[in-house]
Amino acid sequence: MGKDTKGFFRRKWFLRIISLILALFLFMYVNGSKSGFLRQNTRNNNQSSALMSNKSVTLRMPLDVTIDNNKYIVSGYPQYVKVKVTGPSALVTTTSNTQNFKVYADLSDLTPGKHRVKLKTSGLNSELTSKIEPQYINVNIQPRKTITMKVTVRLSNKDLDNGYKLGRPHSDIQTVQVTGSRDEVNKVNRIVAFVAIPHDAKENIARQVTLQAIDRNGQTLNVVISPTTTNVSIPVSAGSQSSSSSDSSSSSSEESEDTKSSSRAMTQNDSSDSSSETSQSSSSISNEDSSSSSRSQQ
Repeated sequence: MGKDTKGFFRRKWFLRIISLILALFLFMYVNGSKSGFLRQNTRNNNQSSALMSNKSVTLRMPLDVTIDNNKYIVSGYPQYVKVKVTGPSALVTTTSNTQNFKVYADLSDLTPGKHRVKLKTSGLNSELTSKIEPQYINVNIQPRKTITMKVTVRLSNKDLDNGYKLGRPHSDIQTVQVTGSRDEVNKVNRIVAFVAIPHDAKENIARQVTLQAIDRNGQTLNVVISPTTTNVSIPVSAGSQSSSSSDSSSSSSEESEDTKSSSRAMTQNDSSDSSSETSQSSSSISNEDSSSSSRSQQ
């Protein structure tokens, strides 16, 4: 029995079947390993491609102007410019989030006057490229000037309803510093604190107003005023109409009192006259009676 079992395992067809099964298992194992390896490689390659692929983004950046601000005033340039940044996707994303670079115009070597200047970037990664829009700007460089001027209060209305009158306005700031380009500062005619006055004002007015620099034609000028605001107070009082109305009412009351007093005096005089006449009549009657009685006795 044991010999038959050993003979069965030694037969060629059995060994072939076992070899085929083992070969199938081995084939399936190898193919599975290759598929997983290929999938992993594909995933890694896709990630690497995503990180290494180029990307573009447009950013809105503030424009820095390099110049000696203690000597010069610059006008005519935009506050913001657009920058198109292109490069590896990871770097572009980081730059877009941090914006750790600047766009500037170097005016340090220019003289006063009008100039056309090319914009540049600083602090941008070397693997990234940039395109600035606009590439050039026009600027006007003027010498800086500062003067001191008095503040003038101007009222929108001087006539109030119901006879009320405005007093003399008072500003808590008397003088201010005016700074700007020399040409613009030379045009300043006065510094105005404009106060809007309502027609029906009956109480004192207090306002905080913004100061304005205007020229001879009343146009506002582009200069810097320091301080920029002032507090204005204006007293309001009752006018002549209100006073005359109160005087007329008091005189009317006095006249009515005088009329009442004279009426009472006339009444008293009439009463005294009546009583006098009555006493005189009584006395004449008594005299007549006395005369009659004396005649009868005779």
